[in-house]
Amino acid sequence: MGEMPTSIRILLADDHDVVRHGLRALLEARPSWKICAEVSDGRDAVKAAMELRPDVAILDVSMPSMNGLDATRQIRRSSPCTEVLIFTMHESEQLIREVLSAGAKGYLLKSDAGQHVVSAVEALAAHRPYFNWKVSETILEGFLRAATPTEETTATQPSLTDREREILQLLAEAKSNREIAVRLNISLKTVETHRAAIMRKLDAHSIVDLVRYALRNNITSI
Repeated sequence: MGEMPTSIRILLADDHDVVRHGLRALLEARPSWKICAEVSDGRDAVKAAMELRPDVAILDVSMPSMNGLDATRQIRRSSPCTEVLIFTMHESEQLIREVLSAGAKGYLLKSDAGQHVVSAVEALAAHRPYFNWKVSETILEGFLRAATPTEETTATQPSLTDREREILQLLAEAKSNREIAVRLNISLKTVETHRAAIMRKLDAHSIVDLVRYALRNNITSI
């Protein structure tokens, strides 16, 4: 835990212009708060966080190219001083667990933004967690259920690497192997190798199977 800095530098990542502009207006109304970057996808968010080292990154979950969960993992590794606030319209126990596992310290519903976003940024800038009461209640209910695990909750998820998750999202977004190779600056052969590994790990037999898995596990929202 630490003290809140006198000035706070914030990164905004959301693929909806209206959402970003609304957040900017709310946050920059605060003295000494500055939006240091504003981007529309997770890949650009990771790049901006690495270059600018903001105090707080506010990320939507559902973004093209790289989703908010994978962006969170990479930001927490490349810029550990940056705390991540997930800002989403989705509320589910599974998603909250994944957010926490990815390294985010805050979770805020878009419907609550006007009331809570300033408090959330203040908490994260001081390296304190922030969850509103609805999310806290969901976390508590999940914790209590975990005391009596079911077959569903104990089932293991296939272990995909960060690169495999990146490629899976791009495949689910209908990108070709060649387009993915160019986007990620890797060889076509490397993409094909990763694609085969993903298919094997997920026991997938078609691109439709990959899309279903990506949607079900919040890797894409196409």
